[in-house]
Amino acid sequence: MKAFQVRAPFEFGLAQVDVPQLARNEVRVEVAYAGICGSDLHIIHGQNAFVRFPRVTGHEFSGVVSEVGADVEQITVGDRVCVDPVISCGTCYPCRINRPNVCTGLQVIGVHRDGGFSEQVCVPASNVHRLPDAMSLSHAALVEPYSIALNVLDRMQPHPGDSLLIYGAGVIGLTLVQMARALGLTDITVTDVIDERLDTARALGASRTLNGKDVDVEATMRELTHGEGVPLIVDAACIPALMPQMVRIASPAGRIGLLGFSTTPTDLIQLEMIKKELTLVGSRLNNRKFARVIELIASGKLQVQEMISHRVQFDEMPQAIALIENHPEQTRKVLVQLSAKDIS
Repeated sequence: MKAFQVRAPFEFGLAQVDVPQLARNEVRVEVAYAGICGSDLHIIHGQNAFVRFPRVTGHEFSGVVSEVGADVEQITVGDRVCVDPVISCGTCYPCRINRPNVCTGLQVIGVHRDGGFSEQVCVPASNVHRLPDAMSLSHAALVEPYSIALNVLDRMQPHPGDSLLIYGAGVIGLTLVQMARALGLTDITVTDVIDERLDTARALGASRTLNGKDVDVEATMRELTHGEGVPLIVDAACIPALMPQMVRIASPAGRIGLLGFSTTPTDLIQLEMIKKELTLVGSRLNNRKFARVIELIASGKLQVQEMISHRVQFDEMPQAIALIENHPEQTRKVLVQLSAKDIS
């Protein structure tokens, strides 16, 4: 079958690979759509310490079940589904306290095992979510990035009336804007250095945007909050050098959500954190958020269509990757259609 395979850092392309074997607890999915994520690019660049090559990437995807394993009872052939990429052991300490997304034996589909940039993929039936009839397969491929936004916001425990500052207006920053609105937050500031992304953030619900090249973000937020600081800050830019500024901007009792995987050390002043009793919240992947995201999409509370900037055919995927890397101001979510069938 055809798949997009990363053979080694900077060695990638479409390839013919073996059809995966179906285990008793798995289902086979004919992939309809898959989204290209920044973490897929990290794998291509050799910047993901967890991946082993060669690897078929892709962890944001939807499709139709074409076969079920012998032990599968709840999923049937023909079901339209999206797939949570988080596979956990169920027995380690994080799993026992309901934190399977940081399982000590964690496997992520598309990272630790082959993923959705392939015509077919076999996945545990427990990771599959049926779609409501009204939800398109193209929109279902975006459930995963929205689950990232929901996970970090849940971890930060927003209170009614909290203001939110988001660093970065890429895909995750834009999903955060929408998810925060869906959760009832109304005062949302987004900062980035690309005007086109900031325009999109405003269109999707940001109260205001700040271009960090043109304004002093720290001084502006101090003025906007009358010196009180911001209760909720999310680093969706994943730039470690910004962390000291976030600590200064945060209000007393504030929460800072971190999403990046950088290994670059960061200097933080302990006094600044302790006197405010700040909470630094790491957030990885998602902790069983798919069902809630599907419900939010189905209810029309998330602007999924506006997130899709480009749709490409499977054969065009290498060119799509080049577009994302060379023209980030032009792209939001680039969606790859893998099925030749007439699908929505």
